[in-house]
Amino acid sequence: MAQVQYDCSTGNHPNITNSTASPVGHEQIQLLLHVCKEAKKSAYCPYSRFPVGAALLTCDGKIFSGCNVENACYPLGICAERTAIQKAVSEGYVNFRAMAIASNTEEDFIVPCGACRQVMREFNRDWDIYMTKPDGTYIVKTLQELLPLSFGPEDLKKF
Repeated sequence: MAQVQYDCSTGNHPNITNSTASPVGHEQIQLLLHVCKEAKKSAYCPYSRFPVGAALLTCDGKIFSGCNVENACYPLGICAERTAIQKAVSEGYVNFRAMAIASNTEEDFIVPCGACRQVMREFNRDWDIYMTKPDGTYIVKTLQELLPLSFGPEDLKKF
């Protein structure tokens, strides 16, 4: 049975009013960063050798981790971000506050692919994505910033 969660989009979420303040506290951010790095260790990536980990924070504070899982039939692989989301949804969580993503890329911050951005969008556009480097630095953007002018569930109601 799915659990009913607090809907971040109707509460005191700073991004609703375009505030630059993060709705996630410092300790939660540090925990998300740690969990996504740990999740990266479980990545199954024998073809790309590009491990990625993700940590997803629900509105009520639960964290789901995910890693990328490749397949010899390349299109059947799944990214870390979607793994974390699917784990959360399969346990009844659909309202999210933030996600952190980690890889071994040292030159650039790891960013979610287009497919992951669209899957994230299914669950709202006003949550924070923390994109990291192995040295512990990160940048944060809202999903709205990463996927502007997006298509979501509310658009299907227009038809």
